Amino acid sequence: MALHDPIGFELFKNAIFAVADEMALTIFRTSYSGVLKSNMDYSTAVATADGRLVAQGLTIPGHLGSIPTALAAVLARFGDTIARGDIYVMNDPYAGGMHLPDIFMFQPVFAGDVHIAFAATVCHHTDVGGRVAGSNAADSTEIFQEGLRIPPTRLYAAGVPNDTLFDLIGTNVRMPVKVRGDLRAQQAACHIGERAILDLVDRHGVVEVIAYMDESIAHAERLTRAAIRELPEGAFSFEDWIDDDGVEFGKPIRLHVTFERRDDTLFADWSGSAPQVKGAINGTLGWTKAATYCAVKCILPPDIPNNEGVFRAIEVTAPLGTITNMAMPAACAARGLSGFRMLDCAFGALARMLPDRIPAAAEGGNTGISIGGYDAERNPFIYVEFVAGAWGGRPWADGADGHSSIFANMASYSAEVTEAEYPVECLAYELVPDREGAGQFRGGTPFRRDYRFLEAEGVLQVRSDRRDFRPYGLHGGQPGASSDNILNPDGEARRLASKVTMNIRRGDVLRHELAGPGGWGDPLDRDPAAVLRDVRNEIVSRERAEACYGVVIAPTGWAVDTTATPALRARLRAQRGWQETPFVSRTPNHPGADTRKA
Repeated sequence: MALHDPIGFELFKNAIFAVADEMALTIFRTSYSGVLKSNMDYSTAVATADGRLVAQGLTIPGHLGSIPTALAAVLARFGDTIARGDIYVMNDPYAGGMHLPDIFMFQPVFAGDVHIAFAATVCHHTDVGGRVAGSNAADSTEIFQEGLRIPPTRLYAAGVPNDTLFDLIGTNVRMPVKVRGDLRAQQAACHIGERAILDLVDRHGVVEVIAYMDESIAHAERLTRAAIRELPEGAFSFEDWIDDDGVEFGKPIRLHVTFERRDDTLFADWSGSAPQVKGAINGTLGWTKAATYCAVKCILPPDIPNNEGVFRAIEVTAPLGTITNMAMPAACAARGLSGFRMLDCAFGALARMLPDRIPAAAEGGNTGISIGGYDAERNPFIYVEFVAGAWGGRPWADGADGHSSIFANMASYSAEVTEAEYPVECLAYELVPDREGAGQFRGGTPFRRDYRFLEAEGVLQVRSDRRDFRPYGLHGGQPGASSDNILNPDGEARRLASKVTMNIRRGDVLRHELAGPGGWGDPLDRDPAAVLRDVRNEIVSRERAEACYGVVIAPTGWAVDTTATPALRARLRAQRGWQETPFVSRTPNHPGADTRKA
């Protein structure tokens, strides 16, 4: 064994991450439900026999840290009784899970008689029962309304299936064929992981594989701590606000975090965040850790692996009984919303620490849209989609247009697949102009989707935010536009709340417009050529180009008026008067409005 061999170690490190990636592609190829094969809401990983994460696959950053937390619960429950041929599942948020639709699966890997690793997967399932199809309503008020809770349990014991558990799951969900099919996809991924890990054992031997896994974690920890030592000292705080919880409408919910570097450890304290709420947007401690780890990973060197070594250098605190660490019997099916918003809050604090490296707020996280019901033959259907949007302006570039959140890394459903598999017609899927936060580097351009419902009746759920508290801009950048939900936009045009559960009928149309991300830097400093390009691409109107960016486009031809533009910018600056450039730009009535300089 030659752990001092840097080439051998690098080859192994890449090989073990390739195992996790191959597991992820297996789920992509073999899953039944659209939320997996189209949205790709799942993660895969390899962990040591004692539950330490060695490698996470290429899918969801929002699952960072979740697999070790869930695996720790399995190890605590089964310990030394873990055997070859076992497979374990769980989803209970109060036993190490995240929310009930996310079912974890763990398969121990044995080389001979030696337990050397776990192959791990977590997938968002179309339905796990509960009061509303899709099991992710924002207006549930306790965990018992949200579906089937599975504590750490053997799905297979020494290769023998637990038929009672399979029957129990199948009986309690609306789409048993899809759920059992997706569970088999998870099993297939675990089997692929097991086979690939044993191939590494054949190549290196048991002792060396275990030593290399340990070194992969230690290596990541050394790199992370070295990078943290380079961060500025001091405490850096930020607050942001969620519109409401979908139950107590109009009641803002505070998020607050403080980052502090001490030597080679970074501390993240979520004290000051709101108490847990009635609605189902509460988060577990593991979910809060995931948002924190994701934000911190964005400021670390990109070649540091995603594993336990990174987590060891980041200490996360969240008081029990708050929205960032819920206590029984809080509901959490829509906890994704809070996680995305926690990422924005964490970025806000890190922007105080590193003002030239952090983007403005993104669109507020993906919007969850579910449509469920029964057709004329009483066959159930459940359409579950997570619509993700655009990035905030960056200190060096515009935000990405129509792009998934950093926390999600998820794809949107194609209109063709949606229409082929569900009673839903996609009438529009398009970028929306003039919704970006203006800035020297503008926020990305979000999009809208229009859905027409084709069955007799069904239940619509929408989990969105950033209606009242728009995505913030940084360093003079403007906030983005609010999100919107409109029922039948070409008819009654009824504006819905940001979070809604309601009945719909054949022909009803939902229009959802994502919020616009915030801008970075003073819009009057934006390159006029970039403004012209946005106008030509119909991302920014001529009127907005003048009002926000001070750029005049010649009335004929496509060119910047090089005489009128400097004069207009001078007038706009004079009208604005002398003032400090705000660190964070929010709407005037925002309770967290802050005009201090960075």
